[in-house]
Amino acid sequence: MKIAILSRNARLYSTQRLVEVARERGHVVRVLDPLRCYVRIAPNDMAIRYKGKSLRDIDAAIPRIGTSSTFYGTAVLRQLEMMGVYTPNSSDAVLRARDKLRCLQILAAQGLDMPVTVFGDNPDDTTDVLAMLGDPPHVIKLNEGSQGTGVVLAEKRSASQSVIEAFRGLYANFLVQEFIAEAKGSDLRCFVVGKKVVAAMQREASPGEFRANLHRGGTAVKATLSAEEKRIAVRAAGALGLGIAGVDLLRSARGPLLLEVNASPGLEGIESATGVDVSAHIIRHLEQNAGR
Repeated sequence: MKIAILSRNARLYSTQRLVEVARERGHVVRVLDPLRCYVRIAPNDMAIRYKGKSLRDIDAAIPRIGTSSTFYGTAVLRQLEMMGVYTPNSSDAVLRARDKLRCLQILAAQGLDMPVTVFGDNPDDTTDVLAMLGDPPHVIKLNEGSQGTGVVLAEKRSASQSVIEAFRGLYANFLVQEFIAEAKGSDLRCFVVGKKVVAAMQREASPGEFRANLHRGGTAVKATLSAEEKRIAVRAAGALGLGIAGVDLLRSARGPLLLEVNASPGLEGIESATGVDVSAHIIRHLEQNAGR
């Protein structure tokens, strides 16, 4: 099988592991910088080129598209899809997950429990928007942030209003969520491949920090999930159309809460914390589904 990995950096751990495992299993793999791909769009004549050469006979593509290249990267992925290339995460699925507001709307419509979230644009409505949410603390996050960037904890209503004013001044789209105090700075990362959680870790925030992201200095250990937590993770990935997903959950007094879904979850943290060869699960998923 010929596999393309859409990644801007071939030296990243996740990209390297996927290449290693795929080659060990006898596949031909190529890492493509999506920003160096360019396309021809014409009736019955869709084509894609990379650094001056045509890309043909690709069986499967794994998107590792960062937030900074979402628009262009998903356009390239869409072109590959239209040329018959299998991908576990379609361009539309990546876009659904990348837009936090759209993602939460889709998942809430499926009845999945999550922290209460509010969204509003006009400054005149800020007081009422926060009233819809309830008393602080509030978590304010950029709609397209990643790895914990653009996430602020406001402990007082006045602080929430100040942060909201600052984000509006930057013309940024953002969400405001209830703060789940009993989670105590920890969350669960559930790694879904196909219709199964193949690995899970519990992340703990560093002292003085409320974000448990490993990129923010958090630590991680292998987690044992309940049947309900597994069910929620698989349902969330499926609702967005993702065959590969990192689903983040919080353990709360009212049960597991869905925090967000990542369409390009990193492999280093989850493989190190759990000892599970997640990369092998991903390549086996391609083997079972490409060409169908």
